[in-house]
Amino acid sequence: MNLAPFEWWLGTAILLAGALLLLRDRKLLPSPMRRTSRQDRAAGAPRIERRRTPRNGTLQEERQQRQHALLQLLELERVTVDDIMIPRSEIIGIDLDDDLPQLIEQLRGVSHTRLPVYRGDINQIEGITHMRRLAALLTQNRLSHATLLESCIAPYFVPKGTPLGTQLVNFQKEKRRLGLVVDEYGDVQGVVTLEDLLDEIIGDFSHIEGEENPDIHPQEDGSRIIDGTASIREINKALGWHLPSEGPKTLNGLVTEALESIPDSPVCLKIGPYRLEILEASENRVLRVRAWQ
Repeated sequence: MNLAPFEWWLGTAILLAGALLLLRDRKLLPSPMRRTSRQDRAAGAPRIERRRTPRNGTLQEERQQRQHALLQLLELERVTVDDIMIPRSEIIGIDLDDDLPQLIEQLRGVSHTRLPVYRGDINQIEGITHMRRLAALLTQNRLSHATLLESCIAPYFVPKGTPLGTQLVNFQKEKRRLGLVVDEYGDVQGVVTLEDLLDEIIGDFSHIEGEENPDIHPQEDGSRIIDGTASIREINKALGWHLPSEGPKTLNGLVTEALESIPDSPVCLKIGPYRLEILEASENRVLRVRAWQ
């Protein structure tokens, strides 16, 4: 999907503005200097002068940090919704083919704010509902399949491969916070939310060096035990690795594509300079992998 020049610059401007504000909050950018007024000086306020910052190692480090952060921001134009979406297999939604008691039980335990509503299969999408509307129906004892459908808004579809900068602008234009990612045939591939998109943007700046990824568990022998659902991109960022990320987006997908089957455990394979040992697998996916370089 190609961006019109105006939309590209608008998306880039939004990203740059957010980055600069965040960097300033983190004291990587100086606060603007303000000259005191005559009234302030008459009241005894000290005069604020612009001072020259000494050219030392600290200044050079700050410049490098700012440059690195802005390069990360521009790098996001090459990241697409495919990299951050919740995959189809993990989508939590409401199936209208379920009976009412089952739906009520599901809604009482759900933690998401917005839910897709479908019939039998996520490709048969009926709409998107908000838990606030459903809570009101439950409180008034008015929840039914008909009222559930009435609470929905039309689904919003996002083409697979849309860059994050483009999608940020599109979310703003459409006044939406959740989109269903679809492929060229219209089949749902996953769900992308505004919250996840902003988390991806801000996360590149708020990430602390050495911070632990909850999907990656270091071992004493130097290897890591990694959850099969872990994102390839996040693994590469956390470990400084270069696992291939052009195809499958998760470690489970990478392993099953390489082996062309769901492997039994234990099975070992080599991908480039990396060794992967399947520790646990279910009937349809890899659950845990030991990895080392």
